[in-house]
Amino acid sequence: MPPKKLELINEGELEICQFSGKEIRKVCHNDEWFWSIVDIVEAMTDTISPSRYWSDLKVKLVVSQGNNHFFDKIEMLPLVGKDGKKRPAEMANTETIFRIIQSISSPKAEPFKQWLARTGYERIQEHQNPSIAIKRAICDYQLQGRPMEWIEARLRTIFSRRELTDEWKARGIQEGMEFAILTDDISRGTFGKTTKEHKEYKSLSKNHNLRDNMTPIELILTMLGETSTKQIAQSKDAKGFAQNKEAAKAGGSIAGGARKQLELETGKSVLSRDNQLASSPPSKDLLTFPKSLDDAVNKSYPQKRGLN
Repeated sequence: MPPKKLELINEGELEICQFSGKEIRKVCHNDEWFWSIVDIVEAMTDTISPSRYWSDLKVKLVVSQGNNHFFDKIEMLPLVGKDGKKRPAEMANTETIFRIIQSISSPKAEPFKQWLARTGYERIQEHQNPSIAIKRAICDYQLQGRPMEWIEARLRTIFSRRELTDEWKARGIQEGMEFAILTDDISRGTFGKTTKEHKEYKSLSKNHNLRDNMTPIELILTMLGETSTKQIAQSKDAKGFAQNKEAAKAGGSIAGGARKQLELETGKSVLSRDNQLASSPPSKDLLTFPKSLDDAVNKSYPQKRGLN
């Protein structure tokens, strides 16, 4: 059996790209990028009312094509707005976006097509060879000024989280609320706080990524809690929400015990108020990258070599 591919990008994860100084939001859906149509319209046309422009363009497309089948490929997906609230927004995959671009008269059309093709291709590369995603993540984190110690711990939590959520899905746990409840059980056992309380402790808003603001030891304990939960669920063959909730509590308790023992030995609290909100990325000229990102990946994740 070939090794299971592990992705760095989760379903529903938001990324913000830049084109001509405009922000374009994209969301991972069914293992491909879906782009905010309104954002693309605004970036290509510089209109002050992209929603109105898109509404008029839809009428034009229906008239020119004579049917509505084109719009069957447009998805309504939750998207975080500038006010931090999630609302359903019209999103389309790369193929559909190309068709929309053809109907927009703009000198930016060709440069945008090239930019979109390049960005979409990167995602295809990552899907076929996840080690590329790992290398790209290492570069991105280093450009943020993160040390390799932190980067290695952060990437490990990405893998532990994916392995755990895959295990939950296989055991009948529903994404969304049930995932959130079990995650809080692990977090409460590990740190004595839910994920929301942990964010508040670090002065983070709900839109900030908690793990991107954890210290290396917090990340390691998070991974311990999740890996323990997965192994307990497997050993007890936990089925359904109730049994997996017990496994999550047990996994969190194991990580929490390690935290308390470390605090007892060091006399310091593991839970940190540190965050990355005030950090500014260093100059690229000052960064020291590994001689070989392949070596960095294989050294940290030898078990993932089969993914290449």
